[in-house]
Amino acid sequence: MVTMKKIGELCGVSRGTVDRVLNGRGRVSPQTEAAILNMAKQLGYEPNPAGKALAARKHKPLISVVLSSEGNAFFDEVLRGMKEAAEEYEIYGLEVRYHTMKGYNVDQQIELLKSVKAYSNAVVVNPIDSPRIAELLNQFIEENIFVVTVNNDIKNCNRQCFVGSDYFNGGVTACAMFEIVLGKKATIGIVTGSNQILGHLERLEGFKKRMEQLPEFKIVDVMENEDDEITSYNVTQKLLKNYPDIDGLFLVAGGVYGASRAVLDLPEENRPFVIAFDSVPTTVEMMHKGTVKVILYQHPYRQGHRSIDLAFEYLVNGRSPAKAEHVFKNEIRLLENL
Repeated sequence: MVTMKKIGELCGVSRGTVDRVLNGRGRVSPQTEAAILNMAKQLGYEPNPAGKALAARKHKPLISVVLSSEGNAFFDEVLRGMKEAAEEYEIYGLEVRYHTMKGYNVDQQIELLKSVKAYSNAVVVNPIDSPRIAELLNQFIEENIFVVTVNNDIKNCNRQCFVGSDYFNGGVTACAMFEIVLGKKATIGIVTGSNQILGHLERLEGFKKRMEQLPEFKIVDVMENEDDEITSYNVTQKLLKNYPDIDGLFLVAGGVYGASRAVLDLPEENRPFVIAFDSVPTTVEMMHKGTVKVILYQHPYRQGHRSIDLAFEYLVNGRSPAKAEHVFKNEIRLLENL
């Protein structure tokens, strides 16, 4: 095991000098500091876990999680991943506080973020893609608050890292699946979550990009449901009534159960082929009923766990993320391989 004492002996300095350099305490000449840091890196020095835990408890690092998760079952698994990660890091004195909201109200998300700013060392947020929110998150970063965007990203923000799925590829994959099932000609209806969410827009962009290979594919309408089940039922019912010739229904985000109920209102022979995202219990129920045929799985548990991992590594171990984007691949799942 590499110790501070060993590093000190190799650099010709005391253990105390090594401790000051590695923990940022006290003045050391630039030459000595560089020599110690270089030696620690060469030897693969890792602080003693007990020592790290003790040091972290003194600082009491706190992560605030801000999610638009209420009424959206997808986030149950995201939160489960976050909470299990938080339990693993309790020994280090890490505290995680959760703040949730329903839907995509910019003012409400801003108020939630402002309410946690004064006491947070890090913030994990699925942001609404608003210039006002980007500006506020940039203020967090300027004040040395570590920012992780999870599940959804945001433009014009200097967040340290993003954890989520490949949204563009999700749209491309969905379109390709429709081609496999429906052939080269299809009439598609789309129900998305919100045009205020960058990821939802990127899925649509990916879908339309893949459609360039299919000149006889037609999108009749794109409707928003705000990831709300009741709204999703109503807009899907309207979509199916206005365009009874739809043979493919693409559910871009949440509200899958509500949309599926609207599909079930149709005679079985008139029901479109449905592609959705994620294996939440209500979506699995609709797969058993034969309504949803294919889902694209985006690893919500891993997204939640990884976002807390990254914040912990920065706050406790002083490690900045090795990369700015941590993207999970979409997986095609049928009822038979859930």
